Amino acid sequence: MAAPISLHLEFGGGAELLFDGVKDHHVTLPSQSDPWDMKQLLVWIQRNMLKERPELFVQGDTVRPGILVLINDADWELMGELEYQLQDQDNVVFISTLHGG
Repeated sequence: MAAPISLHLEFGGGAELLFDGVKDHHVTLPSQSDPWDMKQLLVWIQRNMLKERPELFVQGDTVRPGILVLINDADWELMGELEYQLQDQDNVVFISTLHGG
């Protein structure tokens, strides 16, 4: 079994409005047989944190277009996106670049 993983999740650019207006979250993902990856994290966020309007955050298996994802300050496109295996103490930032008008 893989040990539980502690992460710092940050939501900005309006994405925090989907999480009761809270930008910073310290979460612990439970133990599971396989290592956690970003795809599983998105499912976990949707089930455990996202209170309303999940369509504004996720689309299919991934984040909606217009949401920038950084893993430890690097663009997740450089890290393997959904395949990236999370490490204990990773910092994952979701920034919405969509602004209503």
